[in-house]
Amino acid sequence: MTSPDRVLAACAFRRPDRIPRWEGSFLEYPDSWFQRLGPLQDLSDISIWAPDETPFPTRARRLKEESGWIYEMNGWGTTIRRRADAYFNQTLEVAMPEGADPDAVEFEPPQLDLRYDPERMWPPEYERDIERAKRKHCVFAKTGGPYLRTTLVRGEAQFLLDIAGDPGLAKALADKVGDHLTAVGVEAVRRWSLQDSGIWIFDDMACNSGPMFSPAAFERIFLPAYRRMIGAYKQAGAKYVGLHCDGDPRALLDMLIDAGIQALNPVEPRANMDVVRLRELYPRLILTGGMCNTATMVKGPIEKIEAEARRIIDVGRDGGVIIGHHSISPEVPLEHFLAYQQTCLTYGDFTATDAG
Repeated sequence: MTSPDRVLAACAFRRPDRIPRWEGSFLEYPDSWFQRLGPLQDLSDISIWAPDETPFPTRARRLKEESGWIYEMNGWGTTIRRRADAYFNQTLEVAMPEGADPDAVEFEPPQLDLRYDPERMWPPEYERDIERAKRKHCVFAKTGGPYLRTTLVRGEAQFLLDIAGDPGLAKALADKVGDHLTAVGVEAVRRWSLQDSGIWIFDDMACNSGPMFSPAAFERIFLPAYRRMIGAYKQAGAKYVGLHCDGDPRALLDMLIDAGIQALNPVEPRANMDVVRLRELYPRLILTGGMCNTATMVKGPIEKIEAEARRIIDVGRDGGVIIGHHSISPEVPLEHFLAYQQTCLTYGDFTATDAG
């Protein structure tokens, strides 16, 4: 099977030739890893194409450099400052601060061609021709979701205060952002002809102990936007619509599945998310991820890594599972990843297993 065949077979709950893989981001990919594992993109059967979904892509620019700080405005209309060698940045001003009228803020059109320019996407070393990319990987589009992306234009603390204290305003904000994201996602599915695969909604709305807000708040504020998003993606022809949500979103899952979500990522063990248990509760939910990237992959031992991978692979023998990690940090030793890799290639080879 090719990677697209393998992933789509698993999504349809048919047995693939081997367990499909979707590895999360690598915070580093040193030369020693490249020499042993090959190109980074070859580790996954899935490739994510993400349009520029920001409300103001033409505003993004560097403002100034001063006293070792770089000041920038990004496409979310946020003014930030950062150190040149720093991973995180500091938010100085957001597009819709407290007191701003959401109706008075106009987002730039979803149809802007620059949003869908492959050269603007990350990581830059991935294939940038869509037809070649489709031959190598199962390609999905990606947009953000109405919670996390609204925090980028409102500010995270302020938006959480809105959710708790002014749910009507919070819903208006989430609707505005969600409708914009929906239009961008529909355009991406159509421009890149991704109907055979589909689109993922990335919306980190949970921590390790549960959602960032109550299920009642989700139902009132965000569920209507999710229903519109998923409905529009399906109407555009997307076969599968998945949700990437870090942490433990189980308190929201029934509502999300009822709204049309068909797949879940990254299924983090550190957040008490377990592939075996979720399969029992949701027999038709496509589960992607499942490997522990913070304890098992970091500390080992190799026998535990192999056992954890085998447990996930066993659940996916008849489809419905794509194994992988949330992300790989520099704390993961190469020999640990090699053990995981070898388990996927050998134990996860279903043709060899079928042949006895």
